Amino acid sequence: VFGIPLLDSVSMWDQASQAAALLRQPVYVSPGFPRPHKPDHQDAWAGVRDALDPEPLKVNADKGLNLRSREGDVGEPNPEPSSWEMKLRYYIGRRPIVVLADPDIIRQVTVKGFSTFPNRLNNNFAPKPMSDCLLMLRDEQWKRVRSVLTPSFSSAKMREMVPLINTATDVLMNNLDAHAESGAAFDFHRCSGCFTMDVIASVAFGTQLDSQSNPDDPFVHNGQKFFGFTFFKPIILVSMMFPFLLTLLRRVLPKRRDTVSAFFTQSIQRIIKQRDDLPPEQRRRDFLQLMLDARGGGGEEVVSLEDFDAVSHAAGPSDPQPDSAPAPAPPAPGLKKKRWLTEDEVVGQAFIFLLAGYETSSNTISFACYLLATHPECQRRAQQEVDLFFSRHDSLEYTNVQELKYLDMVFCEALRLYPPGFRYGRTVDEDCEISGQPLPKGATVEFSIGFLHYDPEYWPEPHRFIPERFTAEARANRHPFVYLPFGAGPRSCVGIRLAQLEVKMALVNVLRRFNLVACAETKVPLELKSDVTLGPKNGIFLKITKREADNRS
Repeated sequence: VFGIPLLDSVSMWDQASQAAALLRQPVYVSPGFPRPHKPDHQDAWAGVRDALDPEPLKVNADKGLNLRSREGDVGEPNPEPSSWEMKLRYYIGRRPIVVLADPDIIRQVTVKGFSTFPNRLNNNFAPKPMSDCLLMLRDEQWKRVRSVLTPSFSSAKMREMVPLINTATDVLMNNLDAHAESGAAFDFHRCSGCFTMDVIASVAFGTQLDSQSNPDDPFVHNGQKFFGFTFFKPIILVSMMFPFLLTLLRRVLPKRRDTVSAFFTQSIQRIIKQRDDLPPEQRRRDFLQLMLDARGGGGEEVVSLEDFDAVSHAAGPSDPQPDSAPAPAPPAPGLKKKRWLTEDEVVGQAFIFLLAGYETSSNTISFACYLLATHPECQRRAQQEVDLFFSRHDSLEYTNVQELKYLDMVFCEALRLYPPGFRYGRTVDEDCEISGQPLPKGATVEFSIGFLHYDPEYWPEPHRFIPERFTAEARANRHPFVYLPFGAGPRSCVGIRLAQLEVKMALVNVLRRFNLVACAETKVPLELKSDVTLGPKNGIFLKITKREADNRS
């Protein structure tokens, strides 16, 4: 995740193939994720190094790769801690990409200097309606759509989502009951994926599902096909390296993704028509309806970039940035904007739940349960906290779930060890300089989340599962930008509150009713894949047993 070879010229197909092979395995250089054996690792580096740069690459064992600029030499570790993190860069075609792993510089890019780095890497390959989702939008269109979505993820709106998530949780519990009765090992990752698909179908598409019992449901079938696409296939990497080939590639690519996009577009349009025919008081209260309410405009409001920073504004103990974190730089004067969405944008934002909410949430639930199964003492402590919680409360709500402090530590530590979005970036909108390093307009800065989450300077024994890293005292004493599972700044994850609520409600119900048990089929350590998100390569196999009623008192 931290380092990718220095690709200063990708003019020949064999060089591009070598780069693509390494880019498809971005976990191989992170100190926290599995990597090839040392000889293979060195050989892979040597192939790219010999093809692209005659100078050998030197590795600082503490800080990773330490590269000087192309005009300079590869040298010894830089004694200045603020500069070594800017030394690694690579190219995709003609696009220069600089990899950042310093928390102060990342804060400068994502928060203080946001106006220079407002957009994500442009993806001209995304079809409609994906191209209209928040992740793909840029500049003023992104600001307008974000201004509509941000209030939709407020604490008050989260309370309205609890009944919908509860319905999906009940289905998950029924399915887990069957596995507990069988006593056999099963793929917990598949179950959590079905649960997350049910939640997304309910809150974003207005559709009630039981995707585990009905795997042939058209929504489930097309959702699985949707995630069969990957942006790391060689043909798509070639299009990123050589944009002038994009028109030709679109003609020769299979039309399967267009069929999937058409299914979801038609489904949403059908639901929109049904909702419009109903009186307002009979319309289902979900995120789709919240977006539909904004189609005609909601009056004029002052829009501030600071209001978009969902991570620092999210309520609850699992905020990656503590309250003491420096506030963003004063935003530009508020602009009077109409809060409205086009129908295409409504469809696109429904897609963001699939694109950004399905694999990320299901992987986090699965990883957390895997960690608890392989650390039974942590599982017992979490169960004791859950039991005590239900001695005070009859049911889960958005506000009272915040009382589960230890569960929150487990949640955060699982995200540290297995961050779903292990790297992301921003494009440079104008020539600038950061930490003495010039960045040209059109370049991309990439944040190495995997490296930050395993940096022993901030995380002693980084490979160990230690939920106590996230006590209030530990958070206060740690740099807030070394833990970024939801990003940072105005373009941070808009759905952080929903993700926290969905994952915690699932974990609470699982821990209340079942014991998670590692078995012979449980892989330790896990084999991981890293396409769009970080996830288990071959599932997560566990056994579960029902807890005795006496143990839950």
